[in-house]
Amino acid sequence: MQQGLRVLKTINNGDKNRGIPMLLISGFYIALTALLLLALAYMVVRLRLKHKIGLLDGGEKTIAVAMRAQANALETALPVLLLLMVAELNGAYAAFLHVCGIGFLLSRVLHAWGFNQAAGGMHFGRYYGTLLTWIVLLALIVRVLWLSVGGMLGG
Repeated sequence: MQQGLRVLKTINNGDKNRGIPMLLISGFYIALTALLLLALAYMVVRLRLKHKIGLLDGGEKTIAVAMRAQANALETALPVLLLLMVAELNGAYAAFLHVCGIGFLLSRVLHAWGFNQAAGGMHFGRYYGTLLTWIVLLALIVRVLWLSVGGMLGG
């Protein structure tokens, strides 16, 4: 099945007919997402040190908010990044993968910023970050289903 500009590259593992797939695009966005998660974890640790709280939030709302911002980013990262990898393996266009990757990172930065700014309350960054996350997630779900069903039907 021709998918236009196929982005999947392989490393020859000694067998001329087989290769190990390289997930160059999704790998890039996985690494950037990991950096974002590290930054959010740092914010939690910094607040725990400031308030001398070693476990959970100790009743400190700023810590609870930072913990939820980090947890929410992680909760959405798993399905989005898995779908991004499957889309890449199934031959999705590079432009589609980049739009989804950039959109997801932007959505998570917006959400974390809005969540922290509003101390867990309503904020446009939180709202539009969530909306953009759902749009990216839905686009990836539809594309992966399309490529998977098309592949199973032989077309």
